Parts: sequence; C-alpha cells; structure tokens
Amino acid sequence: MVSLAAKAKSFGKRVIGQPEEPVPVVSIKDWVGSISSNPKRDALRYVESMFPIVGWITRYNFGWLYGDVVAGLTVGMVVVPQSMSYAQIATLPTQYGLYSAFVGVLIYCLFATSKDVSIGPVAVMSLTVSRIIANVNEHHPDVWSGPQIATTVAFICGFIVLCIGLLRLGWLVEFIPAPAVSGFMTGSAINIVAGQVPGLLGETGFDTRASTYKVIINCFKFLPVTKLDAAFGITGLVSLYLIRIICDQLGKRYPRKQRLFFFLSVFRNAFVIVVLTIASWLYCRHRKSKAGKYPIKILQTVPRGFQHVGPPTIDPALVSALAGELPVATIILLLEHIAISKSFGRLNGYKINPNQELIAIGVTNTVGTVFGAYPATGSFSRSALKSKSGVRTPAAGILTAIVVIVALYGLTPAFFWIPSAGLSAVVIHAVADLVASPHQVYAFWRVSPLEFVIWLAAVLVTVFTTIENGIYTSICASLALLLVRIAHPRGYFLGKVTLHTEKNSTVREVFVPLTQRPGVLHPAVKVEPPSPGVIVYRFEESALYPNISLLNDALVEHVKQNMRRGKDMSLVKMSDRPWNDPGPRPGSDENAENLQKPVLHSIVLDFSGVSHVDTTAVQALIDTRNEVERWADKHVEFHFATILSPWIRRALVAGGFGTGAPSSQGPAEVASVVPYRGGRSLPHPHKNVSDVEAIEEISESESPIVPQDTPYFHFDLISAVRAAEAGVLNGDRSYPSSLQKGASSSHTVDRSD
Repeated sequence: MVSLAAKAKSFGKRVIGQPEEPVPVVSIKDWVGSISSNPKRDALRYVESMFPIVGWITRYNFGWLYGDVVAGLTVGMVVVPQSMSYAQIATLPTQYGLYSAFVGVLIYCLFATSKDVSIGPVAVMSLTVSRIIANVNEHHPDVWSGPQIATTVAFICGFIVLCIGLLRLGWLVEFIPAPAVSGFMTGSAINIVAGQVPGLLGETGFDTRASTYKVIINCFKFLPVTKLDAAFGITGLVSLYLIRIICDQLGKRYPRKQRLFFFLSVFRNAFVIVVLTIASWLYCRHRKSKAGKYPIKILQTVPRGFQHVGPPTIDPALVSALAGELPVATIILLLEHIAISKSFGRLNGYKINPNQELIAIGVTNTVGTVFGAYPATGSFSRSALKSKSGVRTPAAGILTAIVVIVALYGLTPAFFWIPSAGLSAVVIHAVADLVASPHQVYAFWRVSPLEFVIWLAAVLVTVFTTIENGIYTSICASLALLLVRIAHPRGYFLGKVTLHTEKNSTVREVFVPLTQRPGVLHPAVKVEPPSPGVIVYRFEESALYPNISLLNDALVEHVKQNMRRGKDMSLVKMSDRPWNDPGPRPGSDENAENLQKPVLHSIVLDFSGVSHVDTTAVQALIDTRNEVERWADKHVEFHFATILSPWIRRALVAGGFGTGAPSSQGPAEVASVVPYRGGRSLPHPHKNVSDVEAIEEISESESPIVPQDTPYFHFDLISAVRAAEAGVLNGDRSYPSSLQKGASSSHTVDRSD
C-alpha cells in the first residue's frame, strides 16, 4: 500500500513537472505562518487599535488639560461662524452646519490618532453636497428635501469609508499623490471663492454654481447691480485680512507677546461676525418691508437646539438617484482628511494610522446622520489653528463641542441678524488659504515636472468644468503616470569604480552606470567596464509583466551588438539562414568583425531594486537565456545579486535559475498560454557540458551567506561579479566550486567556439 502511494505521488510530481529532489524554497505554509503566530492575541490588538483613546486617557493630566481647553475653546470660536457659512455653500439651512460641527469634534476624539485634526463641515465637501442636491433635484424635482439628500450622502459615504478602514484598505489612498491632491484643492478653492463673490457683493440673477470661469465673468457683468450687501461683505473681508496682517506683524515685532497677538488674530472671525451682526441689527430692525424682506440678506430664524434627532431616513430610490455622485463624495471625504492628518503628523512629530483615521471618519459621518448632520471631514484651517493653539490630545474636541452646544441653545436668537455677506467673507477668507502658493507650485516643478503637469491639469479642469472632473482628472493622470513608470523603468549596464580612502588606506568597489548620467558622477570619474565576456545589468523596478520585455530587449540587443557570435555565419548558405537574420550586405566580412568581440561567458543581474517577480517575468528571463545562448552557441551563466525576497528566489528556481544547470535541463516554458504538446527542440548539445557548471565564489567566511543549493544567487553585487569573472579567468579548465563542497569530482566544460 505504501509503495502504491509512493508511486502515485511520484506520478503526480511528473504530471505537474515537480523535480524529484527540488531545491528548498519558501512555501505557502511559511507565508501563512508569517501572517500571525498568535491569532487570538492579534484579534485583541485589532479591537484595541480601533479605540486609541484607551491608550492615553488613563494618563491624562492637568498639563494636557490646559492645552486642550485653550485649543478647544479657540477652535470653537472659529467653527461656529465657519460651519454656518459652509452650510450656505451646501445650500442647507445654517443649523445643519452646526449639527455637523458638533458631531464631528465630539465623535472623532474617541477614534482619532491625530491630536491636531478638527472634523466638521469643510468648503470642498459642502460644495460637492450642493452639486449633488442640485443634480438630484434636477432629475427628481420636489421628491426629496435637501437635508435628506445631504444626510443620505453622509450615511452612505461614511459607511463606505468605515468599511475601507475596518478592512485595512487605507493603502488605497496612497495611489493619489500630493500634487494631485493639491491640484484639485487649489481648483476647488478658486471655484468656492468665485462662487462666494456674488454673495459678498449682493449680486443675483445668474448661476453661482456654474463653471468657475463663467461665474467670474458674470461677477464682472453684474457689478452694476451690486446691492448694499457689498458694504457688509467687503468691510468684513477687509477687516479679516487687516486683523490677521496687523497681528502677524506685531507678533514679529514683539516676540514676547507673540502668543497674545496670535489669539487676538484667532478671534477675528467671531469678532467680525459680531460687529457685522450688530451693524445689521441697527440698520435692518426698522426697515422691514411689507413683504417681510430686509434691505440686506440676513440669516433670519435659526432653530434652537437639535431639531432632527432620530434614525436617518434612507430611501433606496434616493440612494439609486445619487449613486453616480457617491464615488467623488467618498474620495473627497477620505482624501482630504488623510492628507491633512498626515501633514500635521509630520509637522508635530507623530505618525497617524490611516486605517484608524478612516474608521474615525466613517463612524463620525454614520453617527452624525442621527443628529441630522451632513458630510464632515478634516478642516485644514481649523486643524492649523488647533495645532498652533497648543493642543495636547484629541480630547480638545470635547471643549469645541461644548462651544457648539452653547451656540445652538443660547445664541440662535442673535444669529437672526447675521448678514449673509459676512458669512461669504468668512468663507473667502478661510478658503483662499487652500490655494497653493507659488513656492509650493515651483517645488512640484523642481521635483517632478510631470507631476507639475498633473497639478496644472487638475486646476484647469476644475476651473473650466467641475470639481468632480478635476478630481477624476488628477486621479486618472496620476495612475497613468504610475503605470508608465512601472511599464518603462530605468535599467543600466554597470561598470566598476574603485574608491580609495586616504585615512585608513581601504579600497572598495562600487558599480555605477557605464554611460554618464548628468549630475550623478563627476565627469572626471572613470568607469571601468567588467571583464570581457561579462555583462552586469541593474533593473530598477519589480520584474512584472508590463516591463519585463524591456529587460529582455536590453540584454539581447546588447549581447548581439557587443558579444561574439558563437557560430561562423559566413559558412552558412543564404538559403539556410533564418528570414530575420539574412546577414550583412555583399562584400563585407561578417566573421572578421565578429572575431573582434569578446566571447560571452556570464550575465550578472543586480536585483537590489526588484521587490517582486511574476510568472511572465520568469518566462521572459528564460527566453532571454535561450536567445543569448543561441547567439553565443554555448552555455551562458546567469548570476543574480541581492535577492532578499524568498519568493523571488522561489520564482527564479522554478525557472531553472540559480543552480547552474544548463538551459537544456531547465523548463522551456513556465507561462505557456497555449500548451504545445508536440515536444520541443533542445539546444544544440555541447560536448562534456557539466550538469552544474563550476563557479568560484569568493567567500568572506567559512559559513556561506546564501544557500548552497543555489550558488548562482549572491548576497551582494561584488561577489556576483567576482564569481562571474572567475569563470572567465579559468577559461576552459575545470575547477571545483567553493560553494559545492560535496562534489567528489570536477567537471569539464567545453568552451570551444
């Protein structure tokens, strides 16, 4: 029975092509074991990681409390007027902005990994919500109210982001680079500012949510119909900038009082709104028309407290109606928040957890719908204010929530007289800072001109069409650039530079590109090519199916141009030559030119930049080996340097590399699309070719660094090149390999050309 099972196992191995004595490689069992050594412990850690507050709340102290109280109250003074202003952008009643602000700052502190980020209504998200409401009402007029549409968007997008965080898929955000984010943020800021100018000046009669360039043109066209609102709006906007500029200058002039001037500058939003509200009350209270209208546009009645607490109403028909708008809303929700939290993490010396931040945003928006909130995410201006105020922990959000509650229940009668033009001034003042500065734009150009083009495209598309198109343009352009970089990576043929140190008289060798690269090496540095017959090539990307053909083309073309052809083709009749190699023009001596080239012995591939190898890549390497051996008419060694991934080693071993066995004993195909069952033609057999060609490895210690089963895999590039050059120096002689100590006899290699 045992014998029968062994025979069945042996037959199965032959069917699938597994060697009887395979080279030891990493297995799926090893991978599964590396995922988790203690699943129960990891599950508990996963649950604990969802509540970061548990890690610091027990150590809370009065020092932290002071910083949180100051920062929380400071942000609260700003978030109240801003949230009402942003609710106007979203075409929602102003109280909904306060609902979103309250839930955002309160819920976020329970799940946050960033102490600086302030969650609540933001300009870009508010503008997106307004466009979604307008689009739904255009196709389904008078079916759903604006607040119901907004809360549905918040619930669905929040749930999607929550799932992304729970599944630990936050790495998807990394596919959108900083220039793309800055591009659509700049375009969106210009869009929002342009849309608020009519409200600032009291202009009416045109669509303020049209393309940005149309709004700008109409703002100039309708200047003759500017109303009294402009007196309040322009005064408020000028006052906001004057207070900030004066406080900044005084802070620089009197460094000891810099913190005092900072807080005076912080309160400018509240101060200007209070002054404009008093002025509006004094002017409008006795000027109400018979139709119930006032000379300027004011907020009028703002309901006191939470008027819409309860389970959200999610209408499936409404979800279907706005399904096409959900992707862009979700992208803005998570992208803006992650970008802000990472930025402040870098500035203040801590690292955020993107997945946990997505959970925080998801919970905030799903729970917020119970209070009637619309989508909320990280605010750059309030987060910067919170950071500068000296916040110590995320608990500062609790103080901000208290300020919002006080405003909702105690200040709503005063909100009646707030001029809309004043809120437009607050929006313009806050959003204008989101426009990228010339210094930042120039930095994009200096680092990567192509990414600057992406930034510019995002801005222009946003300005001339919509924010949605700007986001999709920046994302698609970034992904296209990423694919191009993966499909067309850099690769270099390397030479050697010997470095001498004068202090301790040490000598070391480094390998650099043979061709001069501007700005990389000093022009006076001489790069020595490797020994004749040895090729050293570095591939600076993972070897994957989109790009591996470049490696094949580079190596084969280099071999055909610079290495001797093993067979004298001048003795071959024209009728016997292949169609794609008809030979030189009549009168030229093909063999004389060929004999001047060195005999190809080995190819060294530097895999220090390769982190992954797929099936197509292994097949391309096999094809490369077959092509160069066909050209050289002999066995060619393939050495691989700096293979640090066991899965790359496994893939190369499956392709017949690393052991030194000739290609005739290795697989001809590992990725055959259509299996060919008629047999394959074997390479021309050479006399006395050894099963494993002997190599001489220069070992730095008695114990080998790399496994002895694969002597053609080397730990570093220097040892790989030395092993390849040692084979050239030994020529036709047979010699035992230092890595194959178990061999009892040497093998003879016939290298006749």
